[in-house]
Amino acid sequence: MMMFVPMYLAYEMPLFALITLGVLKWRRANAKLLKQPSHYFPKVSCIITCYAEGDAVKTTIESLVEQTYPGEVEIIAVVDGAVQNKHTYTVASFCMKNIKRAKRHIRVLPKWQRGGRVSTLNAGLDAAKGDIVVNVDADTSFDNDMLCRIVRLFEDPNVPAVGGALRVRNVTSSIWTRMQAIEYLVSMQGGKTGLAQWNLINNISGAFGAFRKDFLKQIGGWDTHTAEDLDLTIRIKQYFKRHPNLKIPYATLAIGHTDAPDDFKTLLWQRLRWDGDLLFLYFRKHWPAFSPKLLGWKSFLFTLLYGFLQNVMLPFVVLVYLIVTMIIYPWQFIVSLSLVIFTLYFFTIAYFYTLVLLGVSERPKQDLKLAVWLPLYPIYSMIMRTICCFALLNELVRRSHEESSMAPWWVLKKGQKF
Repeated sequence: MMMFVPMYLAYEMPLFALITLGVLKWRRANAKLLKQPSHYFPKVSCIITCYAEGDAVKTTIESLVEQTYPGEVEIIAVVDGAVQNKHTYTVASFCMKNIKRAKRHIRVLPKWQRGGRVSTLNAGLDAAKGDIVVNVDADTSFDNDMLCRIVRLFEDPNVPAVGGALRVRNVTSSIWTRMQAIEYLVSMQGGKTGLAQWNLINNISGAFGAFRKDFLKQIGGWDTHTAEDLDLTIRIKQYFKRHPNLKIPYATLAIGHTDAPDDFKTLLWQRLRWDGDLLFLYFRKHWPAFSPKLLGWKSFLFTLLYGFLQNVMLPFVVLVYLIVTMIIYPWQFIVSLSLVIFTLYFFTIAYFYTLVLLGVSERPKQDLKLAVWLPLYPIYSMIMRTICCFALLNELVRRSHEESSMAPWWVLKKGQKF
């Protein structure tokens, strides 16, 4: 414990301080923003990436049509593999013909041969006519003030992209969805809110992000391979040193709702892909770009400490620490040590949960129901770290990013090797 606790505090406390102070800073800025009316209403193009979502596409389209945003909204449903996914294509076409509202234009763009998520997004980008492009998944729905909140952040000409907030829609489906609801609330809505105030947001979600179209086209749109969201965020941040005024805000109250995996097997496959992609992007595709000369010192140091170390190295350190402890020490000591570590992580998650509940959440009564599940979260977190270790090894040995379901194998195989 003399080794573990000081290391934990030295590594985690700066992050705690950044997020806590960032949340307080956001509350002040948000209160000031609400008092100032906006007159910035550019045309917005919402690109919906559709594959096999079926009837869920209708819910997504309806939630975009019903936005209170006073400007024009173009809704482009791009159906990947429209031959195989005829039902999804039929539902989207029905919406285009039957859902009518002023300043809302629904288009369906069928891609008859499947090309994967990246080609779907780029097809939508090529067809988009709006100044702002919002990419959304076809199984995601939105609060009706989402566009008002996310577009307003583009009033600043130095903003090329904005991250949107995601919540778990099927919270009560299983213990796994409850754990993910806490994870999304604390790590995404809370953590990203705090970090964005220092221009340190780590990722714009692939399920919900917004971009200035001209900037997005200038850097080449989305790129082949997988983890297109993290890949694009890394590429945007490579302009930070040359253009120090650029920033990526986080639209804390622009809320999207998505269904999380409700069983362990589906969650496992999702995290194997997510965590394996981290290694691919950090150590294979973009390693030459991780330099203060491109990212700037602030972004470089944060990525080094809380990108490389936290997401790639720390899972192995924790796992090896636990294995060595179990080999060397008697079971009584291991149980005692485990209880202390569990308590430490429980108070950590409880602190951030309370911070988000009181300082960020727009649905505090709903989020308060998750409090009873907090004691299980440290166990869930340890399971996810173990999965992360396996995913990283899988990518290192087998190049698992080439086995992604995000695109057909022939698309990934033709992509540039790294």
